[in-house]
Amino acid sequence: MRVKKRVAVEDSLTPVWNELEDEGFEPVALDEADLDEVDAVVLSGEHDDIMGIETTETGAPVIVAEGLTPREVVQRLRTLER
Repeated sequence: MRVKKRVAVEDSLTPVWNELEDEGFEPVALDEADLDEVDAVVLSGEHDDIMGIETTETGAPVIVAEGLTPREVVQRLRTLER
């Protein structure tokens, strides 16, 4: 059985959240997530330095969804699995 990848998602990204669920990921709310427990973080790109998140602080890759479709965000996450 494949373990679901936990992905912290910014609240404004409902379509991305839905796509992640449909594709077998476990989306969690960014503002409620323990960033040490997620496999990736997805931000809208609308805010600079939201919550001070940086890859080195989270230990997880950060994907900025600005300009991407929900499908493209999932594709980027899948590339991280390889």
